[in-house]
Amino acid sequence: MDFSNFRVITFDCYGTLIDWERGILGALRPILSAHGANLAEREILRLYGEIEAEEESGRYRDYKEVLRSVVRAFGRRLRFEPSESEAQSLPDSLSTWQPFPDTVPALRRLQARFHLGIISNIDDDLFSRTSRLLEVDFDHVITAAQAQAIAGLKQQIPGLFPPHVITYADAGQVLGEATLITGQTQMPRPPDGMQAVLGRVLRWFLAE
Repeated sequence: MDFSNFRVITFDCYGTLIDWERGILGALRPILSAHGANLAEREILRLYGEIEAEEESGRYRDYKEVLRSVVRAFGRRLRFEPSESEAQSLPDSLSTWQPFPDTVPALRRLQARFHLGIISNIDDDLFSRTSRLLEVDFDHVITAAQAQAIAGLKQQIPGLFPPHVITYADAGQVLGEATLITGQTQMPRPPDGMQAVLGRVLRWFLAE
């Protein structure tokens, strides 16, 4: 890949810059343990991924509500009733989720050559708290909270929940060409139809 073709690099933040697996486990394990649900870490993360996708598959909701719904869904799956404070503890924990050890040094190096951006299905206030841990000023921040208001976007792409599609489409309009979109994903290629939504802005970079 010839990086001289790009002037902007964006990140989806959670899972790419922020160690969200450690954050999720740190928030959920005390809740599950309190209700006698002692699951292996791999199983907690598997269930989280499955439940979060379900919770994000309908109409737009802010991410704090998605996270509260995830805790309640764990309770339904595992037959316990989380308290309101337990449900709230997951979104409250997000501002404490830490960057990977190489994140901040890498961002500082990249900032010397590229404009940097965030494209994330997150609430503005939640990312504002996270941004302090990343220690760089981003040139572009595009969130689901901003992008969900776009009028006229009706495409539905299998494998991606609607807020995700809208957020990335907004990024395509704002950032234009010469943008490298990076993110942690298990998908080896963009889902069918995503190229049509984003147009030529899309460059798919798989972060293992």
